[in-house]
Amino acid sequence: MDIRENVSLSDHSTMRLGGKARYLAEAHADRDIVDLINWARQKTLPHIVVGQGSNIVWRDEGFTGLIIVNRIRGREVISEDETGAVVRLAGGENWDDVVAWAVKKGWSGLEFLSKIPGTVGAAPVQNIGAYGHELAKTLVEVEAYDTETGAFGGIAAAACGFGYRTSRFKTTDKGQFIITGISLKLGKDQPDPPFYESLQSYFDAHGITTYTREAVRDAVTAIRAIKLPDPSKVKNNGSFFTNPIIDKSKFERVKHRYPEIKAWPMRDGRIKLSAGWMVERAGMKNVHDEPTGMATWKGSALVVVNEHAKKTADLLKFKKKIVDQVLAVFGITLEQEPELLP
Repeated sequence: MDIRENVSLSDHSTMRLGGKARYLAEAHADRDIVDLINWARQKTLPHIVVGQGSNIVWRDEGFTGLIIVNRIRGREVISEDETGAVVRLAGGENWDDVVAWAVKKGWSGLEFLSKIPGTVGAAPVQNIGAYGHELAKTLVEVEAYDTETGAFGGIAAAACGFGYRTSRFKTTDKGQFIITGISLKLGKDQPDPPFYESLQSYFDAHGITTYTREAVRDAVTAIRAIKLPDPSKVKNNGSFFTNPIIDKSKFERVKHRYPEIKAWPMRDGRIKLSAGWMVERAGMKNVHDEPTGMATWKGSALVVVNEHAKKTADLLKFKKKIVDQVLAVFGITLEQEPELLP
């Protein structure tokens, strides 16, 4: 095992902030996960497993334990017929590479999730989603190592506790399971309208009336190129706030004051609001905050970027400015999407 010492955590977050990890190692096979956890336990050290760090913000204090970076790769077609395919993906695979692969193979279900940064193993934790679609719609099973029992096993989709941008892996069982792979059931039907407003607007503007998985992927890629900066070039975590979900009575009060507010009804009767719209309406889009070195992106108020910040404390100060401003205008508190670790 190649275990490095005193490694900068800023290299393992696309926001490029954070202290140092006492130890860090990469896992390239399932067995590496077991060996590394056993090594940490022998030294009575805590451990954290990460992927590409696209949804992580590290604290300035760093981490006194072992960081395990999931580099386990592999794709397998378990079955395929005229209606679709079931595929198995290793946790260290790049998510968008998998989406591109599925579209090229003629499989539907992932094209709306194009250009979401991160790895396959991180996808179920957040139940990644975009444009009205989410991972839970295609997921069959999560494969994971249970750190309590010391065994590998499968967890069916129905037992994952999926919700809007959440799962049991993020809440009740946080830290217990290390996701080593997932299985997905993909179809072969072409996508059907209605589509999210921004997606339909793109189709209309470009004269696209034949809706294919390739057309959806191309459209999503183009839209996200404007709204979400490339984390390899601009330091950011993508969407920094989740869309708040409120009850209908509160929504009516907000809508009375702001009739143009963007919102979507949920199946349970609650209403999901556009966090990006609220941040922009509160005057916080394309704001460059010199004291902290942070900013909001010109293409999307939902994206917080690190222009020249040196510490996570700067990011958190800027985040508070946005949250306080939205609260003052709408009476709603935004929640951070990237996980603050440890």
